[in-house]
Amino acid sequence: MPLLSCRNVTKAFGSLMAVSDLSFDLAAGEVLGIGGPNGAGKTTLFEMISGQTRVTSGSVVLEGRDITRLSPVGRCHAGLARVFQLNTGFDSLTLRENVLVAAYYGRAPRRMPGFRIPSEVGDRVQEALCRVGLETRADRPAATLPVIDRKLLMIAGALAMSPKLLLLDEPVGGLTQREIDQVAEVVGRVAADGVTVVLIEHVMRFLVQLSSRVMILHHGKKLYEGDAAGLSRDRDVVEVYLGQGAGREVARLAAGREQGAQHAG
Repeated sequence: MPLLSCRNVTKAFGSLMAVSDLSFDLAAGEVLGIGGPNGAGKTTLFEMISGQTRVTSGSVVLEGRDITRLSPVGRCHAGLARVFQLNTGFDSLTLRENVLVAAYYGRAPRRMPGFRIPSEVGDRVQEALCRVGLETRADRPAATLPVIDRKLLMIAGALAMSPKLLLLDEPVGGLTQREIDQVAEVVGRVAADGVTVVLIEHVMRFLVQLSSRVMILHHGKKLYEGDAAGLSRDRDVVEVYLGQGAGREVARLAAGREQGAQHAG
């Protein structure tokens, strides 16, 4: 049984079809990378999976449970966490307190919050901060963070919910190459720990390095689905999205990843 199954999901805004009759399955432990031109429907797809936008038609199923009509909070409690493209957080709180909010409210309903934080919640907060490398800055105010640490803080908040499925929307946008590598290392460790990941990204080096499977969208429809190595061989993907120069670079990156996997094996 797939961990996530999207069946014929469609989102129409009047006569505009942002996502059109899109279907795919995601197995537990996979890293699915989603790319495509601006306006291809990538973020709208995330909105439908996470519940911020209702589907016009189709269904979203998580671990065999139809979550199509569940609220975003209900989906969160079902095991789905999302990191948004824009940097968010409570600037007046420390890093630890930001992650604590996510850990306390993101795992289960809290209709009557208690006056004390359970020890297991505190343990999850500390573990999440360590997983992204922010444990030494845990008591700093979030307002003082540079962009890279804000992105890592959002990932830590999502991890503190102990998700089965993690959605990352352009997690390395606006970062330097060194910072991109830092986030790639974090996401790679998260995936190695067994968390299933779906990520949207325009930075092809990041996408190719991490994704076990790639899906390219165009005008709300699936243009390509397969391994990263096939991207540069698909004429439509090169013409619509990559271009010849980027296509050659993607081929080089995919070959390097494959060689690395063979050496690791």
